Amino acid sequence: MLCSATWYRYLETTLRNFDLPVSVDRALGEPLNEQVAKQLRSAMREGRLRAGERLPSSRALAGLLGVSRMVVTDAYGQLYAEGWLEGRHGSGTFVTDILPPQSAEAVLTAVREEEAVELRPGMVDLRPGVAWVKGLDTPAWRRAWRLAATVPPAMRPDPRGLPGLRIALADYVRRSRGVACPIERLLVTRGATNGLDLLATAVLRPGDRVGVEEPGYTKARSVLAARGMELVPCPVDEHGLIVDALPDGLRLVYTTPSHQYPLGGVLPVPRRQALLAWARRTGALIAEDDYDGEFRYDVAPLPALYGLDPDVVVYLGTTSKTLTSDMGVGWLVARPDLVEAIAALRTDLNDRTAVVPQEALRILLERGDLDRHVRRMRAEYARRRAAVAQALDGLPLLGDTAGLHLVVEADKAVVDRAVAEAARRGVLLDALERHHAGTPRATGLVIGYGAAANLGELRSACSLVRELVVTARRELRWDGTVPAAPRSGGRRPDGRRPPDRTPGR
Repeated sequence: MLCSATWYRYLETTLRNFDLPVSVDRALGEPLNEQVAKQLRSAMREGRLRAGERLPSSRALAGLLGVSRMVVTDAYGQLYAEGWLEGRHGSGTFVTDILPPQSAEAVLTAVREEEAVELRPGMVDLRPGVAWVKGLDTPAWRRAWRLAATVPPAMRPDPRGLPGLRIALADYVRRSRGVACPIERLLVTRGATNGLDLLATAVLRPGDRVGVEEPGYTKARSVLAARGMELVPCPVDEHGLIVDALPDGLRLVYTTPSHQYPLGGVLPVPRRQALLAWARRTGALIAEDDYDGEFRYDVAPLPALYGLDPDVVVYLGTTSKTLTSDMGVGWLVARPDLVEAIAALRTDLNDRTAVVPQEALRILLERGDLDRHVRRMRAEYARRRAAVAQALDGLPLLGDTAGLHLVVEADKAVVDRAVAEAARRGVLLDALERHHAGTPRATGLVIGYGAAANLGELRSACSLVRELVVTARRELRWDGTVPAAPRSGGRRPDGRRPPDRTPGR
């Protein structure tokens, strides 16, 4: 048995080797085991504790903190259950081989790098997320803005939005997306990401765990990370979010069930029901981003997830895909208590949606101009989608039945070469791996067909993409390295012919 002095020196050595500021404060009113778990979780998330590092024994850490061993045992048990820690027989407790979620700085840097790419004259932009703005009905568009400009500015604008627009939007989402809501459940925002930001600020606290689709929408992750949330990547497949893989302990899950971004899956009804049951069981909220739910080309769109359980789902909509991101208007539909909390927050933050765009959208809605525009664009995007699929014939495609983009599956080496060569030849492409928070689960190209000026330009650019992908597949070895230039007859330096990578073989 160690004497007190020896035991104290042992604890000092352990703390020095541990090199981590963990403390407890009994005055906080928060359970001590939760304080310990939260600090250790933050240390692992921020990289101060790295994969494979050994933690002190529960007895040693309890002695360091001056708490009972049960406090540390409970904290370790929670982190074991969440997958942060693992036990090795006879060796102790170790940090698992985890990939810490991206920090706010890393996420925001990725977004800035994406937006910094210069689109020079003559280039074709095949990156996703852009509507065809030249398709706007110019007379109706100009009339709406001209009339909206006559609205006098309000001294104290309603943080919920203009009453007339809220009524028109409630009718629109009911007709187009099956979302039935009285106007006390609807709040006008500056877009879907603004709605997500307001929701996170109103109902979450820094450090709360939020599930995000993996791969998923980078800008949504940047919004949540900037608010100090702990981002938890949640895997998806060709059908969307994998509900069975959702961990416990999430306060909110951000999802795109109508057209998963970017893979394009549509969440089937059984999974929707399972997701809602999971939210009810865990007490989590679901943020449903319906960014392009109006556009589907095989069958009628599924009604929004919100319609199945309005009390656990917050519905986010936007005009950025139906009209243009320059409109700067979106909407949030939620329980009345959440709407009131967000409205109060907007007042405190002086966050508001400009009156003139709101009035312009109201006019477009009430005169039926928006519905007519959506019908025209649905036909236009269907033609564009067919042209893209034809130009990429033979390549494996995902998510081509809805929305304004699709995915071409390809190896990372093929993608890297295609992106670089396409840019050199005047076509901007987007890599699927950029949409992952961690190690990419899938690789390929995300092809958007909203920004191209016309069908001819779109066909030409996509034909180039197919040529680059097929050529890269033929020339790259299985391990992704580039072989030396082939000898005559198309043979490698070792005398063997390279394997044929043409699609379908």
